Amino acid sequence: MRLFLFIFIIGSSLINAQTIAWISFEEAIKAQKENPKKILMDVYTDWCGPCKLMDKKTFQNPYVAAYVSEHYYAVKFNAEGEETINYYDNSFTNPNYDPAKKGRNATHQFTQFLGVKGYPTIVFMSESGDFITPVVGYQNPQQLELYLKMIKQGDYMVFSKPDDFEKYRKNFVPKFKN
Repeated sequence: MRLFLFIFIIGSSLINAQTIAWISFEEAIKAQKENPKKILMDVYTDWCGPCKLMDKKTFQNPYVAAYVSEHYYAVKFNAEGEETINYYDNSFTNPNYDPAKKGRNATHQFTQFLGVKGYPTIVFMSESGDFITPVVGYQNPQQLELYLKMIKQGDYMVFSKPDDFEKYRKNFVPKFKN
């Protein structure tokens, strides 16, 4: 019994200790050349309440963190930041960024290029860095699980009719705990 309890406690602490190792977009693209994985990009802003909630409730969830860490390169991208992004021979900046501004700032060119209209948005990219799809809005762990697994397994590629995703969603049985 003691051995079981010891193993349970150690296993639980290892699951709870899992965190996502966020990297830059440039690092993710470079890493893909050595070890191809899809990219999960969290497009956020500093002033966005749902973005902060997603950081706290979803990305720190041990099931989400473990799955993302194993199957994706995780990128945090400030939609209003000043970072330069190089993507497919294009350089994206935020020329109207004002470091003196508190709160909302100018929208980054890469945010516009991706077509992001609301925050948070999770952008999924293929192993070669190609855009797959955005997921707009706050997602709890079980909601995000659907997209994580669907994208990772390539199930989205067989959708041929508009209602295929809805059927997939209805049949999906989440395993992550909130």
